[in-house]
Amino acid sequence: MHPYLEQRLALFPITTHIEPAGDYERLAIAGCDLADLAGRHGTPLYVYDQATMEAAVQGYRQALAAYPGPSGITYAAKAFFCLAMAQWVRDHDLWVECMGAGEIAVAVAGAVPRTRIVVHGVNKMDSDLDAAIAYAGTIVVDNVMELKRLAPRAGSAALPNLWLRVRPGLAVETHAFTQTGQVDSKFGMSRAEAIEAVALCRRHGLPLTGLHFHQGSHFHDPAPIGPAVETVLDLVATLHTEAGWLPQVICPGGGWGVPYHEDDLPHPPVRDYVEYVSRSVAAGCERRGLPLLHLQLEPGRSLVAQAGVSLYRVGAVKETAHRHWLLLDGGLCDNPRPALYGARYSALPVSRPGRPPAADTWLAGPYCESSDVLIDELPLPDIEPGELIAVPVSGAYQLSMGSNYNGARRPAVLWLKDGQARVIQERETVEELMRRDRPLY
Repeated sequence: MHPYLEQRLALFPITTHIEPAGDYERLAIAGCDLADLAGRHGTPLYVYDQATMEAAVQGYRQALAAYPGPSGITYAAKAFFCLAMAQWVRDHDLWVECMGAGEIAVAVAGAVPRTRIVVHGVNKMDSDLDAAIAYAGTIVVDNVMELKRLAPRAGSAALPNLWLRVRPGLAVETHAFTQTGQVDSKFGMSRAEAIEAVALCRRHGLPLTGLHFHQGSHFHDPAPIGPAVETVLDLVATLHTEAGWLPQVICPGGGWGVPYHEDDLPHPPVRDYVEYVSRSVAAGCERRGLPLLHLQLEPGRSLVAQAGVSLYRVGAVKETAHRHWLLLDGGLCDNPRPALYGARYSALPVSRPGRPPAADTWLAGPYCESSDVLIDELPLPDIEPGELIAVPVSGAYQLSMGSNYNGARRPAVLWLKDGQARVIQERETVEELMRRDRPLY
């Protein structure tokens, strides 16, 4: 076994094993042979391991137990959402953060209780607000204009609880495209706008109950959250003194990162992040003489990323001047993150994964873009056409950001538990791809 194998296996779901299969060894997850799954369901193929997701939730809950006040966890649906995921959220007493009418509909279909549906959105359409009022327990208001659109609706229907999204003016260290808390961010309200919004809510009797902020996604050091918590709690103290209003809930968002490549290991545990946030909020409330607020966290990636694995079949092996290429049957259309953010992944062959590396390898997809490169310069053994490649940490922001570019059909998705594989999303067909089209003549 080559030393890199143990490191790469640490990126895979916690139920991953190497099991004998005839003359070879093959990767298995939750007791399911990945080669067998790919043979029955085709590739590209995505699999989710329920045990890994449940371990992640348990890790958050154990860490939040150190917070001396009430707390909760909201799953960020944008990471990956479908009917099965909505049902899993419901069964594990999580809240779910939805962005607009589409995700709300999935949550409702999954029987997520109204009180646990939270609706976000920087520019909610009327249809989004209508769906939120009809089905959600909380609306996170992004701007004063949105609040002014909500106020007249209070006369015809009981509004959900409202939280104000504030902009702390501080971002976390992450890719510029995933920073959200900086002064010029498109998200949230300034301090002055938040004060105006609170006055408007009190004037119209709107059910304002919380404050929300978010600083960015996929960060690895919680330290920048501390100053943002201070900024927001200073605002709370001002609002309490000047307007006589106190929030019941403070939500510092989510965004804790995960290791995608063996070079990212060891990675700080989620406990470090959660306990840092908990201490910051509890100590900040105490220093200001504020009651202990309900602390609500919004993880997405760190709940599901490690649980997901994508499987691809090698179609061709190619040599160019300076690169050894494996050309896969998926890439940009099911995982745009490398093209968007320069995200760095690792991989293992499904059969004989312990083979020693033979060459630095570039793994690319079939699409008509030079940016359709899934993995750069990864040491891999000699791989033949027809072999399967497993890419770990594929559970978040891949399928949810995928596309039908070049007529790509979205892959099938399987849910793995105790040796059983259940289809939770069928592979998209050509007929489904054309369902919205109408003839010109």
